[in-house]
Amino acid sequence: MEIRIDDLRGEGVIALLREHLEDMYATSPPESVHALDVEGLRQPSITFWCLKERNVVLGCVALKALEPGHGEIKSMRTANAARGRGVGNRLLIHLLGEARARGFQRLSLETGTQNFFLPARRLYEKHGFSYCEPFADYRLDPNSVFMTLAL
Repeated sequence: MEIRIDDLRGEGVIALLREHLEDMYATSPPESVHALDVEGLRQPSITFWCLKERNVVLGCVALKALEPGHGEIKSMRTANAARGRGVGNRLLIHLLGEARARGFQRLSLETGTQNFFLPARRLYEKHGFSYCEPFADYRLDPNSVFMTLAL
């Protein structure tokens, strides 16, 4: 498995992000979906990585720079066909290393409250993330939880 910065142009990554958005809208009300589409992920403040095996996209994650020293995890996704293979764990370890190397002191994220998101919440908890109040432009929402980690 290999993790690399991706330009968001390949069919595999576009299909993975489409799968991601479909699941987000299937599990959360539209006003509670904060996942970005391909164009939203092409912002200069965002770096996007894909994890591939034999050129097949198995997962992705993005790091969005907020205010100085604070980053947000966006679009963390494991392909349905790759669940249970440690893809999310590898991506998160990679992202934590990148955030530290870039001098971030804090990483935060938003994820859902529904059972669908339980594996994600457990993964973040395993890596030391704790629950927090909304950050950046987020507001309290019964369908969202917010987590943060001091690096």
